[in-house]
Amino acid sequence: MTRRTRTKICGLSTPETAAAAVEAGAAFVGFVFFDKSPRNVSVEQAMALALAIPPGVVKVALTVNASDALLTKLTESVALDMLQLHGNESLERVADVQARFRLPVMKALGVADESDLLAVEAYAAVADQILIDAKPPKNSVLPGGNGLAFDWRLMAGRRFACPWMLAGGLTPENVAEAISLTGARQVDVSSGVESSPGVKDIAAISAFIEAAG
Repeated sequence: MTRRTRTKICGLSTPETAAAAVEAGAAFVGFVFFDKSPRNVSVEQAMALALAIPPGVVKVALTVNASDALLTKLTESVALDMLQLHGNESLERVADVQARFRLPVMKALGVADESDLLAVEAYAAVADQILIDAKPPKNSVLPGGNGLAFDWRLMAGRRFACPWMLAGGLTPENVAEAISLTGARQVDVSSGVESSPGVKDIAAISAFIEAAG
């Protein structure tokens, strides 16, 4: 079945939930490599998970201000299709990672108001994809996965130099409204399909992808 909206299920950490995401029709699956996150996985875990993902489903590594050493280890060990940079990486760093590791790069950016869209436009000219998330709370240790939404109306009718993906506070209950308000063709969810932090719920994964359409 071809879906109108491409869905990314991020923060997968078990074979069962990864298989559920694929079976439900996810276009992207994400593995988190950030030790402060409850969704953090080891390189060894990710290797096994990635090998079970069929061709055509994009395997994404989420990293936060990662060193070249970590990115080298990930790209040499895990069958990845894309790198997601979820820290405060500069435009130059995005371009450097693209050139050095020869994989498409998705840059995550936090949005709270219209002024933040200037940065989105700048990064969209360099990155292969943009993930638009809610800005984290001031003292949060996590750059994403906080279950927070922003004013989706800010994104209505927006087009950038590369494809963009909507994230931040999405759930099976609100994703259809978010898509309707923003016109998003791609959506990302992590905490919104969990029964507790880091624990994905198989029924919620399926419900989210179904609701996204």
